Amino acid sequence: MQGGTHRPNTVSEIVVDPNRVVLAYSGGLDTACILKTLIDRGHEVIAFVADVGQKEDFEEIAERARRTGAHDVFVSDLRREFVTDFIFPAIAGNAVYENRYLLGTALARPVIAKRQVEVALEVGAGALAHGATGKGNDQVRFELAFAALAPRLEVIAPWKERAFLERFQGRSDLLAFAREHAIPVEATVEKPFSSDENLMHRSYEAGILEDPDVTPPEDMFKLTRSPQEAPDQPTRLAIRFKDAIPVEVENLEDGTVHTDPVELFEYVNQVGGANGVGRIDMVENRYVGIKSRGVYETPGGTILHHALRDLEGMAMDREVLRLRDMLSPRFAELIYNGFWFSPEMDFIQAAFRQSEKLIDGRVRLQLYRGGVSSVGRESSTSLYDQELSSMDMAGGYDQEDARGFIRINALRLRAHKLILRKAGEDTEPR
Repeated sequence: MQGGTHRPNTVSEIVVDPNRVVLAYSGGLDTACILKTLIDRGHEVIAFVADVGQKEDFEEIAERARRTGAHDVFVSDLRREFVTDFIFPAIAGNAVYENRYLLGTALARPVIAKRQVEVALEVGAGALAHGATGKGNDQVRFELAFAALAPRLEVIAPWKERAFLERFQGRSDLLAFAREHAIPVEATVEKPFSSDENLMHRSYEAGILEDPDVTPPEDMFKLTRSPQEAPDQPTRLAIRFKDAIPVEVENLEDGTVHTDPVELFEYVNQVGGANGVGRIDMVENRYVGIKSRGVYETPGGTILHHALRDLEGMAMDREVLRLRDMLSPRFAELIYNGFWFSPEMDFIQAAFRQSEKLIDGRVRLQLYRGGVSSVGRESSTSLYDQELSSMDMAGGYDQEDARGFIRINALRLRAHKLILRKAGEDTEPR
């Protein structure tokens, strides 16, 4: 959906207006006040709303932007691109930040920023704006993406401007400004925590969660049922992969099958949530140098991550897997820190795409009260040789060869031990 302003037919028709700004607009208190502030400064503001799977009334959000004074509104459905071009590649690359976080918020930012830049170029805007704070990660993610994709566009970030910070020192100032200018917002009182939702996950931070020893209230969670309240019978799924990308999910209990990427992901989210899968509570390191506590629900991502790691054990070469997993922590850092559009990311993803070829197969999983267990796997590209692995047959493996293999690998250990003895540093019995 988009507004009714004239759309140029060719690039040559587009005239860049330095006062025209495309604002990443959520309809929340912050961006609503920023929209009005930019208009008061004399900017012509285009409100850009991204649908990345959050459960929102986008028609209502667009109407609020118009009532606040937006010159035009663009609402873009980015769910498919988000799943196929960001979520699935991240899972394929084993992207887990600090060994726990599956990067739901961090993955949504580059797809949003990419489309925001496209809108700005389409309408001839001279600037891009966002409402991320100067303490968080999102400001970095948006602005690095803007720099990579549209280096000549100005970036307006009010939460890093002294005049804006002095005018709005807290939520009460924003609410007063909204009342004064009849800005339609839903916010009325301080929330006990802040949350962000997309197809990949739902996150919670700030407020009562700033004390890392406070247990999150159970009614906070929206995507997952408490494991204690989950069904007492396991749910069995089969997930099929092609080149490390999920192409089919089947519920082995009732025969439900999904192959469309968005439907597939929404379904594993639904089933995982019903079984209490995917809750994480952690203190992480923000890129700006601040530690923060985050609570996350990532049911579908957790299931796909578990299934693919299981399949890789069967279908990925040992040394390729080792090299991939050496790069995976760096891959996760690049995503978290906002470097999706960077030369180093291009390099890593090119290597990962090579490693993912022929990672084909089907993994059977059991979901039960917050847990995910692999219970079987098959692969047409398997490197597993049952006869070679068997303890009941030789399978072409000569066990006498192992003697020389061990002797060669023991040479450096023997040499190291002798040097320690010679230096008098060996205290172990001889």
